[in-house]
Amino acid sequence: MRDWLLSFLTRYRAYVLVFVGLPVGALFDLVLRLRGFFVQRLLTAPQLHETRVRRVQEDVRRWAAQPREARRPLCTDRKTWMNLSTRFEPKHQWHRVRMGDLRDILALDEERRTVRVEPFVTVGQITDHLVPRGFMLAVTLEIREATVGGLSMAVGMTTHSHKVGLLQETVVAYEVVLADGSLVRVTAESHPDLFYALPWSHGTLGLLVALELRVIPVKPYIRLTYQAVHGQAAYCERLRALAIAEDAPDFVEATVYSREDAVIMTGNFDYGDGQDGAADSTPTGNRAAEATPINRLGLPWKPWFYKHVEGYLWRDDAVQELVPLKDYLMRHNRSIFWVVADMIPFGNHPLFRLLLGWLMPPRIAFLKFSTTPAVRKMTFTKQVFQDIVLPMSAMSRAIDASHRLFEMYPVLLYPSRIYDHGALQGQLRAPREQDRIPGTDHGMFFDLGVYGVPLPILQGKPFKTVHAMRKMEDFTREVGGYPFLYADTFMTREEFGQMFNLDLYEKVRVQYGADVAFPHLYDKIKPEVDMMAVLREEEESDPGHGA
Repeated sequence: MRDWLLSFLTRYRAYVLVFVGLPVGALFDLVLRLRGFFVQRLLTAPQLHETRVRRVQEDVRRWAAQPREARRPLCTDRKTWMNLSTRFEPKHQWHRVRMGDLRDILALDEERRTVRVEPFVTVGQITDHLVPRGFMLAVTLEIREATVGGLSMAVGMTTHSHKVGLLQETVVAYEVVLADGSLVRVTAESHPDLFYALPWSHGTLGLLVALELRVIPVKPYIRLTYQAVHGQAAYCERLRALAIAEDAPDFVEATVYSREDAVIMTGNFDYGDGQDGAADSTPTGNRAAEATPINRLGLPWKPWFYKHVEGYLWRDDAVQELVPLKDYLMRHNRSIFWVVADMIPFGNHPLFRLLLGWLMPPRIAFLKFSTTPAVRKMTFTKQVFQDIVLPMSAMSRAIDASHRLFEMYPVLLYPSRIYDHGALQGQLRAPREQDRIPGTDHGMFFDLGVYGVPLPILQGKPFKTVHAMRKMEDFTREVGGYPFLYADTFMTREEFGQMFNLDLYEKVRVQYGADVAFPHLYDKIKPEVDMMAVLREEEESDPGHGA
């Protein structure tokens, strides 16, 4: 029976997602929304927070009181199928600390422009809370299910990052339970070594119980401009110029649809022009501006955003539209960029959007929960899900490498600052001198987002995916970049140590007792699949493309 069920889930996964995953996910989301409403309106979240944190401390202290040989590595009790990573962590081998109820917004300080939240607050939850109050996180990921704590301990980047950097640069303070059960508020002033080591640590230095982040004031709309650019050199240079300009737009991104063709999008905060219930009905005095259409991208029957953008690919003129702020911030949520297209091929069909679009996207928790061993192996060997941070100087080479290795489109390009923090640089190595913006303390990098099935596999040709990914990792190391660690990592431990700077990390692990309490970063993020065994299988098979 079990084998039959696994085979059924693997073969008919798209229909299981549509007829089971979507309604179950919607019900689950409703329960979470109702819980959030009652906790925020009827209970006092800060007081509950203190009780929850004391429970975490007590659990850790009980663990620390055990004989050393009896202790298993500490981790949260959050189910591995609920996080956004592609991995399935072996939490059954670790000591799980009850923390899953730490998912409430604690306080918004409008004067200081900060918000204090528990770690499992989602991006959707915090966005719904902040935007009506005239604020947003300085770095707001486009996926509603992503947790703010997870992003702070991993990496967060968006189309505003060319102005503020990665999400870690917007953190004011971390509140962390250490290996001995003590609670510390970690700031750049109080615990500078731990403060700069926590990002990219993936919960291997302590248990995050709260954090404080900067927020920025906003306007109700984004005036979004679409401009098709043809020629790789042209769109790479245009994107770089926009990112580093003194008067840079509030938001900058590009979607590349072929090696030579892209649409660049720029956005600026806007009060609207009085149409369709815009927040500010005051005329702008600009007739062209007053004619700007409003596009409510978040409506369920609307085309997926990347397909909407593709419609501008062969327009000669720049096109503007006004997009409600929340719709813009969550514009890639329904299709999870374009990942859902491989899972539900008919998901963007107008009839599907009209009838079932309101249920989209499938909850990531269900996607992982329904992942059979066969599906997991397929995601490892037949698909690519990667975000890679690379210096802008290597953009053209990176697109060439992606094309040569995968032949996958669309490709996502987001500019972002990477800062040089000197001796407290943390896991990210400082930008190389040739990649720094003159007169600043940062370099301009970009996110290369590659998601989906490589073209040779779609064509039924032999393809060595792991081999190709290792080549992409080699290129990333060569130019001084980094992969996001939510995705599968194909590096050996030694190669990982060459790409990332683990000096401060290793020092902090010993200093705060994390070396005996938490798994090592590499052990936390390496895939549960034996990558080297898969690599050997590929090498023994038909060489094919990607060798």
